[in-house]
Amino acid sequence: MFRYILRRLGISLLTVVGLALVVFLVVRILPGDAAAARLGPEASAEDIEALRRAYGLDQPIIVQLGDYLLGLVQGDLGTAVSTGRSVADEMFMRLPATIELAIAGLLVALIIGFPLGMLAAAYHGRLPDAFARIFAVLGSSLAPVWLGLMLIYGLYSVAQLFPGPVGRLSIGTPPPQSITGLYVFDGLLTGNFSAVTEALRYLALPAITLGLGASAAVLKMVRSAMIATSESGFVRTARAYGVASREILWRDQLRNAMLQVLTAIGLVFGFLLGGNVVVERMFSWPGVGRLAYDALGSNDLELLQGFALIIGTIYIVLNFAVDLLYGLIDPRIRLGGKAS
Repeated sequence: MFRYILRRLGISLLTVVGLALVVFLVVRILPGDAAAARLGPEASAEDIEALRRAYGLDQPIIVQLGDYLLGLVQGDLGTAVSTGRSVADEMFMRLPATIELAIAGLLVALIIGFPLGMLAAAYHGRLPDAFARIFAVLGSSLAPVWLGLMLIYGLYSVAQLFPGPVGRLSIGTPPPQSITGLYVFDGLLTGNFSAVTEALRYLALPAITLGLGASAAVLKMVRSAMIATSESGFVRTARAYGVASREILWRDQLRNAMLQVLTAIGLVFGFLLGGNVVVERMFSWPGVGRLAYDALGSNDLELLQGFALIIGTIYIVLNFAVDLLYGLIDPRIRLGGKAS
């Protein structure tokens, strides 16, 4: 197991290095001038050039790359041109809001997608399976912008069931004492249940917007994994011995399908972390997605690099964690297929 962990860790570290190189090069391709965007249209050419020198934007790209990699080794993600603050401070100040929204979206996706996938597999080829597949197609095709607008209109403007898209808490409501930065979790830890209720109300609409689309991916993965295991020899043997279908479904099929299900959960959570830029902007959610959206508008290369690198690194860490779970669930993986 130790060699398996070292091998996966080495692959993950190489992936992070490759990610840093790709992020640097791709961001440099973007058109525009961050210094000119920060100073505005009234700035003189001398002021723009001075700001570019201050941030090293006038250096050859190989020099900028060397400075960038050296800063990463030292834990320095650079300074945001648009705000003048450390990129690391900007990102980590907003990252808890994005993580809280991604976790809530994942829970919505699992609550909807997992039982529907199980139902579709249990009634494969029959009416419940057809309804589940229709839902999967509709969920995959729904644009988050349209879905978010419909939820805001229906559940906020018309029904008044949830608050409007103004952030994580109502204006004037103090957040709970910060421990993790996740308002719901911090409120539970500190016993501030009024803050928990308020945070959940403001979290509901953006989480549903994210989770409904992601639930289609969970549904399809659970359904396909369960159907694949239903054709395995151990399932046929259990049926031949007269084991109840429900017991086979939950005890045998689900346990053997968990590898693919874990893959789906890891991929969905990574997508929800990095793919919520539009949702955060729509609901005025103060996360890193909204920060990246604003950085794109101001052509802030440092912030865009920080966003892509941090989200990409989290995604790699998630894959590493899933790989470790693979090794714990199935010994054949960590032993390279040598286990009998």
